[in-house]
Amino acid sequence: MADEKPNILLIQTDQHTPHSLPCYGNKVVSSPNIDSLAEDGVVFESAYCNNPICAPSRFSMMAGQHTSRIGAWDNGAEFPADIPTFAHYLRTNGYRTCLSGKMHFVGGDQLHGFEERLTTDVYPADHGWTPDWRNPEYRFDWWYHNMSSVTEAGPCERTNQIDFDDETEFHATRWIYDTARDEDERPFCLVISFTDPHDPYACPREHWDRYSQEGIDLPETESIPEEERDPHSRRLRYAYQADSTPVTEEDVKNARRAYYGQISYIDDKIGRLLKALDDSGLRENTVVVFTADHGDMLGEKGMWYKMSFFERSARVPFIVSAPNRFSPKRVSTPVSLVDLLPTFLDLSGDERLSHPADTLDGESLVPMLREGDGEETRTVISEFFAEGSIAPCFMVRRGRFKYIYSQPDPPQLYDLHNDPRELSNLASDTEYGEILQTLHQVVLDHQNPERVNQEVLDSQKRRRVVFNAHMTGKHTPWDFQPVQDSANKYMRNHRDLNDVEGKARIPSKK
Repeated sequence: MADEKPNILLIQTDQHTPHSLPCYGNKVVSSPNIDSLAEDGVVFESAYCNNPICAPSRFSMMAGQHTSRIGAWDNGAEFPADIPTFAHYLRTNGYRTCLSGKMHFVGGDQLHGFEERLTTDVYPADHGWTPDWRNPEYRFDWWYHNMSSVTEAGPCERTNQIDFDDETEFHATRWIYDTARDEDERPFCLVISFTDPHDPYACPREHWDRYSQEGIDLPETESIPEEERDPHSRRLRYAYQADSTPVTEEDVKNARRAYYGQISYIDDKIGRLLKALDDSGLRENTVVVFTADHGDMLGEKGMWYKMSFFERSARVPFIVSAPNRFSPKRVSTPVSLVDLLPTFLDLSGDERLSHPADTLDGESLVPMLREGDGEETRTVISEFFAEGSIAPCFMVRRGRFKYIYSQPDPPQLYDLHNDPRELSNLASDTEYGEILQTLHQVVLDHQNPERVNQEVLDSQKRRRVVFNAHMTGKHTPWDFQPVQDSANKYMRNHRDLNDVEGKARIPSKK
């Protein structure tokens, strides 16, 4: 089994902080199926996204490269078609590659190496969500976050996201069964990407009722006076109007309760997907990876959503379940989503791991999956260039310390072991001067902030011209249009009924 190429099932949720899961210490949420993956899997306790916003995080994950290297600046930036993704590598290494659900691809290429795509995306594929650093006070009200997700949180039987995630689950489950009974013997890489528990905070009544209002925990850290916040946090709160929207304790509880219900809603779906693997006889040789694109502040420090480098926003759940290959363990060494591509290459036995087409920013996690914690000096870098920022922002995590840098703002340095809630900025403490300088040099070795700043400004200017042109006259969308071959589904008269019925049966009568 260990020598056989494994199937790879990547399940990704959206805006899902690890702090909301029992396997990361949460005492309120019910997520038994995710818990089961953690119990027999490898749990990475300090996993980060490489950009705390949807599209850039996903592009970086798929490319195994940091967002500044591939120009993935924000949710309106194109993912260039000539950048190899793990789907390209695996496909050319003999894998079937399939995507069901969200990946927030922007641009004309809506596949990026996937042989099949089962659904459209939940968000637009054009440049419309491009911020404007030259006009930072301006709010794009038609797509910016606001606080209605919090003030209107609660149970809701249907939402845009529920519709999308139901479709994602249905097609993914069907694909698993179809794969088990077709004649294609290639291993597969199936990516199933849900949009929950992303705001708006709304879940079906069934999942809302799994929690009591009295049992919902409040944020560990209360809201901080505006004048005591770092400048980036103040800009974020302005961008999504938290600085001007009254929010009651009941609003906060409603939002967190609905968010927890959304997690339970997704957990139910994960249970059905895992059952499909079991029913199909595919689970034994499948490596299941569960993660998210970024987290959610969920009211901590009076902040919501993502776009911040604080732990609740920048960290992600990261679990690898393959009991036949890796014994259960917990890994505290910092890792990040750019590590997925080299890990998949390693798992698949791809010789290009040592000489990929591009310089990869991640490293294979297979050694840690086998042996546990890695080197203490292992370094994680995250970046941010989207709405709420006015210049490139960088985060470095190494060992117990986290460093945050953006040229217009005072630096931030936190000791996460002694200060897990990130309340004490050590950047001005002379005792930590050497650590500050070391981590600042990591930023400068990684990128030239001034050059990147100009690249972002130039890109934003170009994309606004392109988007305005696309919205003028006849609309020519890039959004993915799923295609079904209905002429070859179910029973048709060019097929033998006995053959159709026999091949569709799981388990087979033979």
